[in-house]
Amino acid sequence: MDHDHHAAAWQRLSAATTTASPTLATVCQVCADDLHADFAGATLVTAGELRLLGAATSEQARAAEDAQLVTGEGPCTDAFTHRETVEAADLRLASDRWPIYAPIVAEQGARSVLALPLIIADLAIGAMDLYRCEPVPFTTMQRERAGAYAGILALLALQEHPHLPTAPSRPAARGPQGYPPTVHMAAGVLAAKYGLTPDNALARLRAHSFRHSQPLLHTAEHVLDTHQLD
Repeated sequence: MDHDHHAAAWQRLSAATTTASPTLATVCQVCADDLHADFAGATLVTAGELRLLGAATSEQARAAEDAQLVTGEGPCTDAFTHRETVEAADLRLASDRWPIYAPIVAEQGARSVLALPLIIADLAIGAMDLYRCEPVPFTTMQRERAGAYAGILALLALQEHPHLPTAPSRPAARGPQGYPPTVHMAAGVLAAKYGLTPDNALARLRAHSFRHSQPLLHTAEHVLDTHQLD
């Protein structure tokens, strides 16, 4: 059955791809279309820390993935940390599970989510998230097919980002908690300007993003451009 899903996934990808190899964005979009998800995204992880957005099928997906960076919680974090599929059939009922993340993605229109780890051999390098705008759970067949897409996505992610397995791994206290270099640079700017510790500067960045419903990377880029938050 796994072989059948893998073959079917590659067949759909081949039909949708005009280049020699599909991109991460193509895999996410084809997977979303195949499994009747409204949008999808993938976050790549290195050294046990959330690092970069691998792909997003829409601005909704981009905001949902960024919310996991801002809050440090969510299905992607859990799927990566525990190396298992994570599902929430209704995000409006998931506030106990993800108290900050769930309301943010609900505001983006997401009602259900299926997250799968991206694994190469014994190495976890990220997670893929599939979102629906209605509280409709994924079927067993759809979860199996999603696993095939996740396997393909992991291989392509390693090709596009060969540095992922090279950094020394560090155990994470509460799951992946790291941020892209742009965020750390922006935190450094705020720390120097306002006399903050790096942790406090990062907390201020995250709070500003959350308060203004703004992607964390956008906030960081604004700080690097202007040397201020507002």
